[in-house]
Amino acid sequence: MEKRSRKNPRRQRRLEESLDQAEMAQPPVWPGVEGGHYKPLSIIEEERIHTAVLDLLERVGLSQAIPSMIELVSAKGGRLTEQGRLLFPRALVDDVIANTCKSFTLHGRAEGRDLQVSGDRVHVGTGGASPNMVDLETGLYRDALLQDLYDAARLVDSLDNIHFFNRSLVARDCPDAWSLDLNTAYVSTAGTSKHIGMSFFEAEHVEKINEYFDLLAGGAGEFRKKPFCTLLCCHVVPPMRFAEESCKVLEAGVRLGYPVQLISAGQAGATSPATLAGSVVQSVAESLAGMVFCYLIDPQVKAIFAPKALVSDLRTGSMSGGSGEQGVLMAATAQMGRYYGFVTSSMAGMTDAKTPDAQHGYEKCHGLTLAAHAGANIITQGCGLQASLLGASFESYVIDNDMIGSVLRGVRGIEVSEETLALDVIEDVVNGEGHYLGAPQTLQRMKSDYLYPQVANRQSPDDWKQAGSLDIYQRAKMTARDVLKAHYPELITPEQDRWIRDRYRILLDEKLMQPA
Repeated sequence: MEKRSRKNPRRQRRLEESLDQAEMAQPPVWPGVEGGHYKPLSIIEEERIHTAVLDLLERVGLSQAIPSMIELVSAKGGRLTEQGRLLFPRALVDDVIANTCKSFTLHGRAEGRDLQVSGDRVHVGTGGASPNMVDLETGLYRDALLQDLYDAARLVDSLDNIHFFNRSLVARDCPDAWSLDLNTAYVSTAGTSKHIGMSFFEAEHVEKINEYFDLLAGGAGEFRKKPFCTLLCCHVVPPMRFAEESCKVLEAGVRLGYPVQLISAGQAGATSPATLAGSVVQSVAESLAGMVFCYLIDPQVKAIFAPKALVSDLRTGSMSGGSGEQGVLMAATAQMGRYYGFVTSSMAGMTDAKTPDAQHGYEKCHGLTLAAHAGANIITQGCGLQASLLGASFESYVIDNDMIGSVLRGVRGIEVSEETLALDVIEDVVNGEGHYLGAPQTLQRMKSDYLYPQVANRQSPDDWKQAGSLDIYQRAKMTARDVLKAHYPELITPEQDRWIRDRYRILLDEKLMQPA
């Protein structure tokens, strides 16, 4: 007893030091956890897909290329056939693959919110263009509104495991394309300081909104230095056709210094082959054609390879974003991105469920897990959406934030070192108190190695019953309400806001952008 008493003061100091170290420790997950461990394609299969992609671009090509693209590609050995299809020679595609920028920063507008995208570093965020919102109070589907998009941005701003905010809603109270693009940019930047992403209807809109982004960045030309918005561009209309207006938008964005995401979204069995391998080939070829165009405009372009092939339910022809096939397809396209060394985006975390139920959980987690473990750098549609991307839900954002954290903890894996093998700790505990609950290493590691969910429940059945027997949907609803009641980030100064509202037609009442 005397021996144990003499050790107590030193043990107490060690425990206090361990608690201090725990407070300063790196969190259990972070933006850019490295994946790349799951590979649905063998090395030989990667090569076969690559060869098929080069054949497709060289022999079949894409139709409906805009004049500037035809001029740029033709100057590098490509040609336009009598049928109007632009062919891409192997040497040109290989040159673009070798020389396109493989690492860059997606900037946020606050300290600690930049995303370093390269290699197998994984980031997860929102995306999509849902026309509907699940009302937080009634639980019913209704038209998505500009207020909803602003609220979604504010909610995502507060959720640690959601790393960026791509527009996830189409505000149906905007009367025309210009007001939609303008107000989407405004409420996104007013709601979050995280990196944002959005699409544009017309090239002219890119240039006009660039003036607004310059204002937020500090003056003319400042946005180009640290662009905080990615241009999301579906530059193709599968199968193997360019979308002419989108290509004009893309060209305008590249010339203004935007990071650009080259999205191909063919639907297997409808607008891409029913075989998963064929769907991979077509989507990779379509995205690569966009990468070539961007590189020829500006060799320093921050281009994101985004072959986002989708799956159909072949019984009905409808999209099946929550299917098992969708998950493995996204992992395969992510793997091809890693094969080329590109910064790569995948679309994962989708569900066909209409409400946050068991189907919602297993479909989202399956797809997101495969894409993250495959090393997709930028996973879009990873949270907040349901009903095959036709509905957004505030409760889903909150639940999915927990899910993303859990998936990324799995991607992080287990670090093995002399310290983590813990032989000396085991020996001390075995010869001492017989448990690890108060051991200094346990206290040191409780925040760096273990992730604690925000709304998932870990109570005993009795404690859960005494707390009201709330399920995860109810807890997420309460969390969303609390955040939306209190979290109004001040990201646009009153002076900037007056200038903006005097110059542009902002549709969201400023009274709705502050606490009641």
